[in-house]
Amino acid sequence: MTARLAQIWRHPVKGIGREPLDAVTLNADAPMPGDRAWAFQHEGAPDEPGWQPRRNFLVVANGPKLAQVTAKTEETGRIALSHPDRPALSFAPETEGAALAEWVRPVWPETAPAPRALVKAPPQGMGDNGAAEVSILSLASLRDLSERIGKPLEIERFRGNLVLDDLAPWQEFDWCGTTLRIGSALLEVTGRIERCRATEANPVTGERDAEPVRALYGAFRHRDFGVYARVVQTGMIAVGNEVSPA
Repeated sequence: MTARLAQIWRHPVKGIGREPLDAVTLNADAPMPGDRAWAFQHEGAPDEPGWQPRRNFLVVANGPKLAQVTAKTEETGRIALSHPDRPALSFAPETEGAALAEWVRPVWPETAPAPRALVKAPPQGMGDNGAAEVSILSLASLRDLSERIGKPLEIERFRGNLVLDDLAPWQEFDWCGTTLRIGSALLEVTGRIERCRATEANPVTGERDAEPVRALYGAFRHRDFGVYARVVQTGMIAVGNEVSPA
């Protein structure tokens, strides 16, 4: 098996914006650098430190228009966000969470709990599984799922970190318990990713226009798309790298 790393993504604020990368250094036992390093807690969440489940935050599953946000991490550490219905925003996450709250409010449902506070993630990040891992997606599996749904789906719906191509559909599920080499990094695949309603949101329009979870369950009797992996050897990865068994 030799696959190719086609895309690299991170999401500086959980649920609010995606950022493409050309290359990045993955660190052992750590999440993607800068990925889900922040999360916006809503007023219905308990005010607690540390890792928290996604239900406590502003996320695409509850606010589909958040799927349209794109992000860029500036050299100063500020985060720049764009949305087709909002002016551009650049903010310092350590001190300007209020600016993000004001910016995001018009694209967050009025019926949902209001934004309360931007919180810094613990060292393992604020990923859904609470572990210091990266997520891996397959374009071949996406094409198969798109055919089953009857319309092309965007990989951005699944908010992954590493997007691979040149695989057989669903081949990534066979990797659980194995180690992959990408660039100079080694990653141990730890398990499959169960999906939620966030995948219904179109990243271009912000509308719920497909039901990938329903299609997955109808075809396979599971709701899984993509796999988690733990970085076991620090190394640089770049778009175009081969992906092979270690």
